[in-house]
Amino acid sequence: MSETREETYRRLYASHFDAVLGYALRRTDRPEDAADVTAETFLVAWRRLAHVPTGTETRPWLYGVARRVLANHRRGDHRRTALGGRLRKELASSVPDASDDVVQRTDVTEAMRRLSARDQEVLELHLWEGLEPREIAEVLGLTTVVVRPRLSRARARLRDLLPELPGNDPEPPGHLHPRQSQLTRKERS
Repeated sequence: MSETREETYRRLYASHFDAVLGYALRRTDRPEDAADVTAETFLVAWRRLAHVPTGTETRPWLYGVARRVLANHRRGDHRRTALGGRLRKELASSVPDASDDVVQRTDVTEAMRRLSARDQEVLELHLWEGLEPREIAEVLGLTTVVVRPRLSRARARLRDLLPELPGNDPEPPGHLHPRQSQLTRKERS
C-alpha cells in the first residue's frame, strides 16, 4: 500500500526537523528567526513534496532550501533596517519635537477617561478626528440639534476635570478665580 502525501510529509518532517532547526539556529542570531527559517523550509518541502529526493539526498536538499530561505530572510532584514534608517532620518528632519505636548496630552487623556463613554465619543470625534457637529451627527446617527448641546456639555465637563489633575494650573500666575476676586473686593470694603 502506498503512502499518502500527508504521511510522506509527516515522515519527512519527523526525520529531518531537528537537523533543519539546528542548521538554522547555527546561522541566525535569534531563535525566533531560526524557527521562521525552519517553518518556511518545511512549507517549501510541503509544496514541492513530489520533488523532494529520497534517501541520503533528502537532508542536503532541505539544507539547500533552508539556505535560500535564510538568504531571503537576511535580505528582508537588510531592507527593513535600511528602510527604518531612512524613515528615522526623514522623521527627524520633518517632524517637530512633540515632547512638550506629551505631558499635556497625558493630562487630557486622563481627564477623558474620567468622562462618560458618551462624552468621550463626541469629544474624540470632534477633537481627535476633527469632525464638525454635523459630521458627528452623521457618524452617531443623530441630528445636529442633539449633537451640538451634547458636545458643548462634554467640553464643559472636560474643562472642569482638567484643573483637578496634578500639575495642571488652569489659570496663569497672579490670576484670581472669580470667587477669589469677589472675596478680595469684600475684604477691601
